[in-house]
Amino acid sequence: MQVNTTSLSGVLVLTPQVFSDARGCFYESFNQAALEVATGLKTRFVQDNHSTSTRGVLRGLHFQLAPKAQGKLIRIVQGEVFDVVVDIRRDSPTYGKWHGEVLSAEDRKQIWVPPGLAHGFLVLSESAEFLYKTTDYYAPELERCLRWDDPTVGVAWPLAGRQPLLSEKDRQGLPLAAL
Repeated sequence: MQVNTTSLSGVLVLTPQVFSDARGCFYESFNQAALEVATGLKTRFVQDNHSTSTRGVLRGLHFQLAPKAQGKLIRIVQGEVFDVVVDIRRDSPTYGKWHGEVLSAEDRKQIWVPPGLAHGFLVLSESAEFLYKTTDYYAPELERCLRWDDPTVGVAWPLAGRQPLLSEKDRQGLPLAAL
């Protein structure tokens, strides 16, 4: 597994070793021991989530408050997305900054989002299937949403002039200053 750091502290991009031949390919999409050796992360995953979306759907920027803040290990099994992480940790030197990464079923990259950061994605392909492991259970009473288009954060979503398809919850996201 190849591990690359990003401009946000603790956010990692993981690329598995893929074995390919005329029959297709094989790779380990998750191995706890290999993850710990490659990244130093000592984490425990308690829930797997799977979402499907069509082109132009933007989900996020979601997070959960402590004590149920979730770390997420994200991958795409069909399609392509523009994945975004925003540092909302007030004591962080990268507070208010964001990192974007194209993830696809083809490149098999994964992204680790530590607890305490906001996360979202925009579907770039006709459709996408998005899987992620979480370090804590879903707690709707602690779920929050950072506004996807907050000008103080300034995420450069690749929308090509189109409006994203948003849920009502995501339309009601709060600006960074209100979190």
